Amino acid sequence: MQDKKFARRALIKTAAAAAVAAVAGIAPSAYAQAAWPSKPLKIIVPYTPGGSSDIIARIISPLLGEALKQTVIVENKPGASGNMGADQTAKANDGYTIMLCDVSALAISPSLYTKLNFDPSKDLKGVAMLAYSPHMLVVHPSVPANNLKELVELSKKSKIDFAVTAMGSAPHLAGFQVASLTGAKWEYIPYKGGSQAVTDTIAGQTQVLMNGMLATLPFVQQNKLKVIGVSKSTRVPLLPNVPTLAEQGATGFESGTWQGILAPANMPKANIDKLSAALIAIIRMPDVRARLAAQGAEVNTMNATEMDTFFNAERKKWAGVVAKSGLKLD
Repeated sequence: MQDKKFARRALIKTAAAAAVAAVAGIAPSAYAQAAWPSKPLKIIVPYTPGGSSDIIARIISPLLGEALKQTVIVENKPGASGNMGADQTAKANDGYTIMLCDVSALAISPSLYTKLNFDPSKDLKGVAMLAYSPHMLVVHPSVPANNLKELVELSKKSKIDFAVTAMGSAPHLAGFQVASLTGAKWEYIPYKGGSQAVTDTIAGQTQVLMNGMLATLPFVQQNKLKVIGVSKSTRVPLLPNVPTLAEQGATGFESGTWQGILAPANMPKANIDKLSAALIAIIRMPDVRARLAAQGAEVNTMNATEMDTFFNAERKKWAGVVAKSGLKLD
């Protein structure tokens, strides 16, 4: 067992190092003596522990540390729907601070907030997209609804509290879209992160929740939450009998969390390229991919350039949704 563990670590180091070396245009032996990184790297997760971003950060951080031969620290900085941690990342000038977050949520902020202390498009750069996880619409097991139609009808007769992982987040706006498409009526209850929203829904303090599948599926499998539908264009293999929300009347609806790494705009391109190559090599490792897939997340990689293009498209997409919702935050 110990031999297998060492062999696995060696494989990860070799794959990540080779990928980094190829991008940087240097030989593997030269990569070992590369000047950067020469001290610990910090990954900021701008949400509370236990959410999709935090789960992925804690999976990849030790492997990234092995690949770069440096300690990688994960630090949770929740607040202002992720903007507090994003602002700290954008203003970091040490060359060793990056952020793992829901990229779509970050793309929403410029349209949603009347004041931002940073510009996501100018002050942050994409490093690597890692994974995609569709949203799940779930309810407390006591809620007398087993599909979207029943839930919509119930919401018109009874008071239903919808747990919002963060005001203006992608799950919040996804809930708004579902309500717009189906006529559902619920009251949004804001939280500082997905983990507390899940906890309160399990406890019955809120009745409905929209959240990333990666952080929600385990509680569905434990019968602590009841799934109503998944926000994907096609059914997910892990839940073949659960219809999509689009199948149930939310025509054309699809949403989810895109987990990616961003860095301050002042980080040198060579360092971003090293990080990008190492991260993509790690997330594509069979055991990492299998671990995420078992929880409903798909490895979906993009390099730095592709990620920036994706972010700009998401910013335009969500601007329309925010405008329709009429939601504005200070």
